[in-house]
Amino acid sequence: MNINIYAIGQVPVVALSGALDGPAAIEVRDKINELLPLHESVVIDLSGTTCVSSASLRTMLLIYRQAQALGRTVAVVGLTPEVHNVLDATGFLDFFVVAGSVDDGAVAASARAEEGLNREHALSGS
Repeated sequence: MNINIYAIGQVPVVALSGALDGPAAIEVRDKINELLPLHESVVIDLSGTTCVSSASLRTMLLIYRQAQALGRTVAVVGLTPEVHNVLDATGFLDFFVVAGSVDDGAVAASARAEEGLNREHALSGS
């Protein structure tokens, strides 16, 4: 598994290539968990991912939970039909912003994060 991290504007992109199996899934989770406290949104590019395992599904769930706890937004992009079907069948697609490209994911994740901040601001009465 290769992990490449870069940014589009203020949004970090974690581009994955190779098999997202047990050891790789832990490394990916740790990298994303380092980014989440520092950014309102993160994009995970799965276009280079060749397969997913049960460990990768667990990792996706843990990433979602961490993002929720921090009030952050995670977008997933580049889903192959196989990965899309797995995430859809498990209900995980509902956890993330899903977009067709990295650029679209960054824009959509930023917009969703901004909506959340505006909603939080309105609820606090500030």
